[in-house]
Amino acid sequence: MVEEMIKLDHIGINVRYSIDYKAVVLFLHFSGGNLNMWEGIIPQFEGEYSIIAPDCRGHGKSDKPETGYHIDDIANDIYLLLQRLNVDHCHIVGSSMGAEVGLSLAASHPELVLSLICEGALYNEFGEHGLFNGTEEEIEHEKESLRAQLAERVERVFETKEEYLEEERAKLTEQGLWNEYFAAFFENNLQQMQNSNFTYCYLNRVRTEYIQKYWDMKFEQYYKKVQCPVLFLPSEEEWADQKIRSSLQTFTSTLTASNFRV
Repeated sequence: MVEEMIKLDHIGINVRYSIDYKAVVLFLHFSGGNLNMWEGIIPQFEGEYSIIAPDCRGHGKSDKPETGYHIDDIANDIYLLLQRLNVDHCHIVGSSMGAEVGLSLAASHPELVLSLICEGALYNEFGEHGLFNGTEEEIEHEKESLRAQLAERVERVFETKEEYLEEERAKLTEQGLWNEYFAAFFENNLQQMQNSNFTYCYLNRVRTEYIQKYWDMKFEQYYKKVQCPVLFLPSEEEWADQKIRSSLQTFTSTLTASNFRV
């Protein structure tokens, strides 16, 4: 596979890809992630599918502009990237934010997306189909509280990548979750600063803008425009949450009976 920075008209997107087969699978990572999260997944598809796995804007090795972190902005980057790679159709596997971006892409370019796997975009944050519902005043009060929490987040600094890797390895080993694939993911989760120290690739300003724009998402409006089959992948905890199950019922009601699975 090739990994390179592809310069679009307005931004540089780092992407790993192999265009060897007719069917293309596009892998879109979660918020705060990078393309290396798919290290253990991509080998399961190689040999039968072409693979495209980008770092979304503001993540990994891709450019991090000052603004533009609505899912529609990110989806437009991916659309332009697919055009550059001469991809006319693709299947999408999206995790969390990646599912949201994939949904936006499927809604705005339904002719492009053959199928959509959503491990995300399962519920809104606020409103009738959200985790928090109430009056406009109550919702705004909750947002203010969350804004304060966002402002408190500190971008940590590490003298070496090894310091960060060992910290993450210890936490996941204690939980019984560590495996070899985490190493590449965490190694690419840091960027070097001018003073030679390291900090997260996912900067606070990027995270804050993405999250605050996410709060106003009404995913049902996107699903109404989707024409491809959709597979929803809620966790056991999400499936047990009645609010989330209700939102999923609303989202699936906008799709035809043959176009979704849970």
